[in-house]
Amino acid sequence: MFRHVVLFTWKEEATEEQRARVATGLGELPGAIPEIRSYTLGPDAGVNPGNHQFAVVADFDSVDDFLVYRDHPLHQAAIAEYIKPIVASRAAAQFEV
Repeated sequence: MFRHVVLFTWKEEATEEQRARVATGLGELPGAIPEIRSYTLGPDAGVNPGNHQFAVVADFDSVDDFLVYRDHPLHQAAIAEYIKPIVASRAAAQFEV
């Protein structure tokens, strides 16, 4: 299995509505991209200071399946429409599980 993890911190001016649209938009991807095996996302619980504010963990059967997801037009549209306008920082990693 191949795992993709992304962490986001939002711009200070990002509204709750914009943040919610990120979760809604990304949450639609598993139904549209069959290569996704598992998809978990959500806002940080706020337990530790200094954390990123939102996380996505996605699992795939292979690197090739991840690449389908990465380049999929619906994923790219969600990034352009919902994430890029409000993202202050992003961290990501991919690894074999």
